[in-house]
Amino acid sequence: MRIKYGIPVLAVVAALALSGCVDNSAPAGPSASGGASVTKNDAAIALLPAKIKSAGEIQVGVDATYAPNEYKDANGKPIGWDIDLFDAVSATLGVKAVYNVAGFDTILPNITGAKYDVGVSSFTDTVEREKQVNFVNYYSAGILWASPAGKTVDPANACGLKVAVETGTTEEQDELPAKSTACTAAGKPAIQILKFDGQDQATNAVVLGQADAMTADSPITEYAIAKSGGKLKAAGKTFEVAPYGVAVAKGSTLDQAIQKAFQALVDDGTYKKILDKWGVADGGLAAITINAAANG
Repeated sequence: MRIKYGIPVLAVVAALALSGCVDNSAPAGPSASGGASVTKNDAAIALLPAKIKSAGEIQVGVDATYAPNEYKDANGKPIGWDIDLFDAVSATLGVKAVYNVAGFDTILPNITGAKYDVGVSSFTDTVEREKQVNFVNYYSAGILWASPAGKTVDPANACGLKVAVETGTTEEQDELPAKSTACTAAGKPAIQILKFDGQDQATNAVVLGQADAMTADSPITEYAIAKSGGKLKAAGKTFEVAPYGVAVAKGSTLDQAIQKAFQALVDDGTYKKILDKWGVADGGLAAITINAAANG
């Protein structure tokens, strides 16, 4: 989950260009707003801050390396089911979403610094993060590991293994350090945590044999397995399910506006239509909330 050294990143990219290990092309079907017709919601629009209403756009920070949630098409444009959902939210609010591609761990500071209005990047809502920003909770995901097809890996017993992960994620900041500490406390070797700037690089480290396993949010791992051409398999089951949230600066009504817009999409079926087209409906929610980690 994203709360967001083997070989260098450039070497990984170069190797992939030659080997074609992972196919990150967009799945057929989904389009802007999931192909759904979106109706403006006056109650939600009334809650928009004047600055956003006047500009007619929302500045969005996104790390587009997390397929199928948010990634880039062949032209470098952010796509994914997260993007489709927020396009629909923005249309419901009568404004345009402007996506700013950024490193995952730079997005929250740029929200508190007022460069971006929101962060749409598979953020796991945590109590610690809620000290910085508010989260509009719109999806539920867990952690799922993957390993090479011919290798058996137990996420609960990974001492001494090399595990690839994206920098800044919950997996990198919380899950792996805790598991590694438990290993050393038991007199076993620590987990070797291989950190990468993008999830695509972490995934390819496993495909190329530089890591024994990877850990990421469940929809990301499932997608990576599906696109690996049989090179990856799930290692264990999904665990530690928690909510995703759109990150919003504290002290404004923007979080309430987004909550109402999301709930309108849930209620009229647009939300489910988008999730269905991307094959990720299992994590869909019936009620859109704010700061679920603290309010629980």
